[in-house]
Amino acid sequence: MKKLTIEEMEGFRIGQASDESAGTGCTVVLCEEGAVAGVDVRGGSPGTRETDLLQSENLVPRIHGCFLAGGSAYGLDVGSGVMKFLEERDIGFDVSVARVPIVPGAILFDMLVGESGRRPDKEMGYRACKDALLNQTFKDGNYGAGTGASVGKALGPRHSMKGGVGSYAVQIGSLKIGAVIAVNSFGDVFDPAVGKLIAGVHEKKTLLNTEKVLINQLHDNETNRFSGNTTIGAILTNAALDKATANKLASISHDGLARTIRPSHTFVDGDTLFTMSTNDIEVDLNSLASLSVQVVEKAVVNAVKSAETAYGLVSYQDLL
Repeated sequence: MKKLTIEEMEGFRIGQASDESAGTGCTVVLCEEGAVAGVDVRGGSPGTRETDLLQSENLVPRIHGCFLAGGSAYGLDVGSGVMKFLEERDIGFDVSVARVPIVPGAILFDMLVGESGRRPDKEMGYRACKDALLNQTFKDGNYGAGTGASVGKALGPRHSMKGGVGSYAVQIGSLKIGAVIAVNSFGDVFDPAVGKLIAGVHEKKTLLNTEKVLINQLHDNETNRFSGNTTIGAILTNAALDKATANKLASISHDGLARTIRPSHTFVDGDTLFTMSTNDIEVDLNSLASLSVQVVEKAVVNAVKSAETAYGLVSYQDLL
């Protein structure tokens, strides 16, 4: 197995745009030739665009881009910028009178860390596409959709830590698969490689363990759960898929979140994963699913380990 950078995933262009003073941003994945795609939404508080179109029984066979954004529901406007960028290049689904770019996406809540009135918008989405076109080096941590991300919020923002965006990709023979994940979870982040929590709810930089905190809060009906969370991402591959198997791969890939985020898929998370495939290489689907879980797992850990202290939130580096 050969480790790749996410930029080495042929057929995809990845770009990011950030507003550091506002504490927000977006990450886009473009596939100009079109990608077979699927999605699975597991969290109880999702914010998404065009996910119904990806269901196996629906018409459009391929998408042309995908976005991950901060800004809560306001950040869905990023999709308009991605559409504008692609339309200018005559990329989209042919409806005879126009080519309509198909651009699903998902958002996370990051509005407490910076200036809540400034959010990812159409202009930022367009700017992230220009970054993708220039093929800039992808950066993990406080960039794009991870700019204002945080983790471990069971005791509120003062006891949470910095999250971020992370990536990981591998190649085996001609197969390539990778993931881009923006980690903004209610729960803690666990690193399976070392067998311990590495970020999350804390008291003076001592990790407390969200699952234990929640058990102690079991009968506290007035607890403010701070429903501003969500981990979102995209799995990118050149494996041969149809819409049904792309949707199933997105579903299985959530195991990577469950392995690394404790608890994951809560009532106050909007956890959503997309699958995008250039549909080239025939492989065993069970083997592919196992690899997909692994790259999601590694991307989550990379997001937190790459995050830097910001907006009053301590980072993984501060605990070392």
